[in-house]
Amino acid sequence: MLLNKLIPFLGESDLTTGLVIVFALCMLAVVAFEFVNGFHDTANAVATVIYTKALKPVIAIPWSGLWNFLGVFTGGIAVAMGILKLVPMDTLMTLPTAVGASLVLAVLLAAIIWNLGTWYLGIPCSSSHTLIGALIGAGLGFTWYYGGNGVNWHKAEEIGLSLILSPIVGFGLAILLMLFLKHVVRYKALFHIPEGENDRPPLLIRAILITTCTLVSFFHGSNDGQKGVGLFMLILIAFLPAKFAIDHSIPNDKIITTLHQTERILQTIAADNTKNSTEFTKLNTDINAVKTHLKFKSEKDKEGTYKFRKQVEALVESIKALNENKVLVINESNRTALNHQASELKKLTEFAPIWVIIAISVSLGLGTMIGWKRIAVTIGEKIGNEHLNYAQGASSEIVAASTIGMSTLLGLPVSTTHVLSSGIAGSMVASGGKSNLNAGTLKSIGLAWVLTLPVSILLSLLLFLFFHLFI
Repeated sequence: MLLNKLIPFLGESDLTTGLVIVFALCMLAVVAFEFVNGFHDTANAVATVIYTKALKPVIAIPWSGLWNFLGVFTGGIAVAMGILKLVPMDTLMTLPTAVGASLVLAVLLAAIIWNLGTWYLGIPCSSSHTLIGALIGAGLGFTWYYGGNGVNWHKAEEIGLSLILSPIVGFGLAILLMLFLKHVVRYKALFHIPEGENDRPPLLIRAILITTCTLVSFFHGSNDGQKGVGLFMLILIAFLPAKFAIDHSIPNDKIITTLHQTERILQTIAADNTKNSTEFTKLNTDINAVKTHLKFKSEKDKEGTYKFRKQVEALVESIKALNENKVLVINESNRTALNHQASELKKLTEFAPIWVIIAISVSLGLGTMIGWKRIAVTIGEKIGNEHLNYAQGASSEIVAASTIGMSTLLGLPVSTTHVLSSGIAGSMVASGGKSNLNAGTLKSIGLAWVLTLPVSILLSLLLFLFFHLFI
């Protein structure tokens, strides 16, 4: 399906035979990354239902795979675009395709190598941390050769804060939820530790556990799956910028209509702000620039498409700046209308074709059904010194699902692994204090947490330097 979609554009591109081969390798690598991400992170969703005997593995694994698939398919692309903003896409479009190829290969291989290594050792490791580190490492390599801002440090700081805070939030919320269940709900059956193959939870508790497993699976797909979509778009824009840097499926007539509507809203706002007329000069200039460059936009013209993309991005930023200007008098309806026009224009540069989303959905869903056991054993048996009870399983997954879901709405990637692992640790602490935690396992998880960013940064940097010499 992927090749059928891309062969026509490859034939029209200026890629050499060597770059076409590299392009195919990158396509395989991003699918492999999402597949690995699937079986690496599956345990986060299914460990609790399996170890509380709510579902058998033969049912839990495909069920989780289905909801991971649906999560990617319906989760939007906000997180995916956040991933893209970490690297200098606009600069990459002005350089030879081989530079983008080196960056993409370095990111993908670094992420896959570290993910596979930690999975083999049975250590819950964050695919998000790995991917962010790999993007930063390749960005640093880019800066080494080409100067400028190879890494969007503002975006990296925003994402890094999200990755650091989410497990702390998960740990704290799990403790609070467990204390609530212990001292307020006081339903003894919740705290039963299942023993033996046939010791299954009561129907109500089983329904709660299956529901939380479903939610974690869905939100994992909606967040982690989008990272795969972002990587896929990075590949397409790096190799075929004229085709994929702009959503050419949006007709020019619709773009013109959006620009005219924006102009009418601005005229209304300007009438209420006659003393601040200069504030509207840049916006009108940007609108006219988009109109001018619209005729150069073409699926075969890299330079024209690049210029159009830059003008659209500048216009969106100008609209945002005007709308946030506290000096101007802008009523709520006009602010809402401006936000809507900005969102419509952003669709030109922030998009993912449906076939890309399907490809990542299938990869993650299939990966979910394989290789789950190594990490599941760690989560289910080794974080605490006792077997998971029903309350611990449910509280950790409720916290994980809500934290991941909120992060997806905000367009921020988080680590499903760290949120759930910290949630289980929190539930264990609430049950029996620090002595209820397995120090050895926590040290291994903590070591992976500390090492993931520097190792993936260094590995990706070295790979970029290597590929830059030979591609």
